[in-house]
Amino acid sequence: MAGGRLTVDLDAIAANWRTLSSHLRDGTECAATVKANAYGTGLAETADRLHQEGCRSFFVALPEEALHLRETLPDVTIYVLDGLFPGTAETYAAANLRPVLNSVPEIEEWSAYCRAAKTALPAAIHIDTGMNRLGLLPDMFAQVMADDYLAGAFTPCLLVSHLACGSTPDHPLNQMQLDTFRAATADFPHIPKSLANSAGVFLGPDYHFDIARPGISLYGGKALDPGANPMVPVVKVEARILMVRDVAENKTIGYGGAVTATRPMRLAVVAAGYADGFLRRAGSSDKHSGGFGWLEGHRVPIVGRISMDMMALDVTDVPETVARHGVFVELLGPNVAASDLAIYAETIDYEYLTGLGRRFHRRYGSLGNRQDGT
Repeated sequence: MAGGRLTVDLDAIAANWRTLSSHLRDGTECAATVKANAYGTGLAETADRLHQEGCRSFFVALPEEALHLRETLPDVTIYVLDGLFPGTAETYAAANLRPVLNSVPEIEEWSAYCRAAKTALPAAIHIDTGMNRLGLLPDMFAQVMADDYLAGAFTPCLLVSHLACGSTPDHPLNQMQLDTFRAATADFPHIPKSLANSAGVFLGPDYHFDIARPGISLYGGKALDPGANPMVPVVKVEARILMVRDVAENKTIGYGGAVTATRPMRLAVVAAGYADGFLRRAGSSDKHSGGFGWLEGHRVPIVGRISMDMMALDVTDVPETVARHGVFVELLGPNVAASDLAIYAETIDYEYLTGLGRRFHRRYGSLGNRQDGT
């Protein structure tokens, strides 16, 4: 029996996809980025639900993910963001996968395979407009497109770039990348284009182009740093209370004695720790507060360091009839946003979502409603 349970609301993911679609300009397709096991929600289950909702194009990171997705959805368009791995062109072609070609060697290999197969197979080309990660610089992209031996052997079906600072709407790099992308692709109006990730969807129609490829927003994450989050939560993680114990004033709590009780306290020790994706950095000490859980209308702060399998929560002000052995405490969900936890752990909600629930019982269903409490 697991110490916790992880509930995924597929209908909420579908609702977020509809919300994102409604923000796009007419003519822009809303795809879905489902890499990293659909941000921890389950690749097959999530992609199938999005397909039911009308999504027809999907982006993954790895060819292994793409092959798994192809087994689930035989007729959709699948792009592999990490590109063409050496010696795998035949595998991509057999599964009808579209590599996002990120470098000249990848383009050379895909081109050679297409010439040998005498078939101009589709592939996307990644243009680096300022991320300085993957992709061709604009000058190199222009050289490749002018070389019929390279670009003429396959079908460039999508021109892609990626925003480095999209979560900060007023960052000057956003406009610089937009201008660079427009200039680099201006001579190819017939090839569809994609710049907008989740943040790009909310930056406005200039960023939308032909295909948007949201990721974190599908899963309830916060795409833009300022303002409210318009997305609904899609995951709830609950951990079982293993023990409720009294701690006297001036006693230390947990590893390293990081917290000293300033009053008599009651602690609920729950079966979740950093081995389950709850980052150690979100613990508390006498010098700083930490994250929190939610127990039947009560916000219950994390006390002390998060250990591998357990954490302690302050339930001093929670009725004993509520905080008791065996009860489940919400550690993430409608009342505990991943973006809130991320602040305490000095990270981002992506890291929380993709690392959750390695040992939890996973189920699919409704999360329930957000509560108002203390």
